[in-house]
Amino acid sequence: MFLSFIGAGTLYSQDLLKIHSHNDYNQTIPFWDAYANGASSIEADIFLKDNALYVSHDQENITASRTLETLYLKPLETALKMKYKKEQQLFFLIDIKTNAEATLNKLISVLKKYETLTSDKNLKIIISGNRPNLETYTKYPSFIYFDFQELGTSISKENWEKVAMVSVDFKKYSVWNGLGRLTHEDLDKVSAVIATGKNTGKPFRFWGCPDTKSAWKAFTELGVDIINTDTPYNCAQYIKSLPKRLVTATNFSNVYKPSYKTDQKDLPVKNVILLIGDGNGLSQISSAALANSGALSVTQLKSIGFIKTQSADDFITDSAAAGTALATGQKTNNRAIGTDSLKKPMVNIMELLQKRNFATGVITTDEVTGATPASFYAHKVERSDTEGIAKDLLKSKLNLFVGGGGNTFKNATLETKFKVLKNINEMQTTTADTVGVFIAPGRVPSVLEGRGNALADATKNSLEFLSKKNKPFFLMVEGAQIDSFGHINNAAGIVAETIDFDTAITEALMFADKNEGTLVVITADHETSGFGIPQGDLKSHKIEGDFITNDHTATMVPIFSYGPHSQDFQGVYENTEVFHKILSLLK
Repeated sequence: MFLSFIGAGTLYSQDLLKIHSHNDYNQTIPFWDAYANGASSIEADIFLKDNALYVSHDQENITASRTLETLYLKPLETALKMKYKKEQQLFFLIDIKTNAEATLNKLISVLKKYETLTSDKNLKIIISGNRPNLETYTKYPSFIYFDFQELGTSISKENWEKVAMVSVDFKKYSVWNGLGRLTHEDLDKVSAVIATGKNTGKPFRFWGCPDTKSAWKAFTELGVDIINTDTPYNCAQYIKSLPKRLVTATNFSNVYKPSYKTDQKDLPVKNVILLIGDGNGLSQISSAALANSGALSVTQLKSIGFIKTQSADDFITDSAAAGTALATGQKTNNRAIGTDSLKKPMVNIMELLQKRNFATGVITTDEVTGATPASFYAHKVERSDTEGIAKDLLKSKLNLFVGGGGNTFKNATLETKFKVLKNINEMQTTTADTVGVFIAPGRVPSVLEGRGNALADATKNSLEFLSKKNKPFFLMVEGAQIDSFGHINNAAGIVAETIDFDTAITEALMFADKNEGTLVVITADHETSGFGIPQGDLKSHKIEGDFITNDHTATMVPIFSYGPHSQDFQGVYENTEVFHKILSLLK
């Protein structure tokens, strides 16, 4: 037996896509599990025995308590009377395993007791399995419909009106197990039978087909109307989430191939550009590279390693503890900004270098008081202490900041410390020693919301501003919103923000090639969401993303480096070592 609801919240590319709970009677709670959890199709086999209808996979396993009425008709009657999903059309398909006519006649007599079912305009009762001769369909009551499994067989127009769906055996066309991809030959066969089935104008279904995520996606894209599965909840959730996870890139990074002139050379390091992709794990980078025709500027680099991200008090770090580890070279507790596990302030790399006459700056697509940028100038035990962090910015010796959160400083004496510019481009002409740019009054818009090239432009102009000071500098650049979209499991945002982050990396690499002695280090504070890439397409810039969590993970994150001594950053090590490695090179 099979229940199917049109538009059961499982839409992907077709308004009539249905999820079919195959052998639903094997679920922990038949009918209700599938009905409540997003399935749009339920199947159960029935047997006629001792003038009663039982639900079972085979005759040997029939039990007295598992009748068609107790498992399905009564629950369905309850659902309809309670008007659950009342706007959805419901197909109720019954797979007959015993004599077709005798079983069907008994079924009709039972159904006549359930006027709620037989009179409901949104319910179609469909007979599958053993069926009477297809030229006799019209003799059965108006509430009985049939599953057509004889593609290529002639049927009269009157009897065709009694057909509710077309079903075929997948194994006749392919041996695909649902892993990897259909071969080109099998794809042609499967596509052809789907086209034939859909040309009938009836919903099309495969039975005996693979039951995996790859199969669900393939069948959905090929236009199958009803997807068979033994895990209806998982299938429904997967297909429902596809529009959010299957994305096509709309912004791109022009890949820059560096000169490698000073790369991995034992030459003095003068300037350091540290770029941090918040939440930017290997899969995030991979997704952006694949969506960007297979490459990014960052993937051109030769010096690559991995860093471990655990905080002092947790297996999973947050951005505050991770940013502090990168900025100070010491592990600390989650939520701490520039303070140790005893809540005491720690000197960060900016402060150390400022004493050596380095110019310093921070750029972020977060608010400037966000955890990562704040780790490079503030000292607070709690990352949410925005007011305290803002005061620390005013006390800092930064030469430059770019970020959001301008409203935080409305009542602050910011102008006594920084020349606040109206836009990023004003950095080209300003003569001020210390400048700040707010790219948003509060939260910074994402790339998908139209932020444009703000991060790359900020990086380019900031590098020019700092280099004019004729002294060494340290610049931290954060691509903050890779993390934001990881937390909400939005693949489009992850891809867009990671590609955007690469445009800032491009500016850093170009600057390094033009300014000998510049070291570029690119890493992340942690990975967010357990992001994975099940499928995609290079030619169409399409990526399917999947997630294991809405939170951070313990996965190691990549670290790339370019310029003199970039080879020193290869290997696997703790995030605290980034600080020590950089500092050891700045004699």
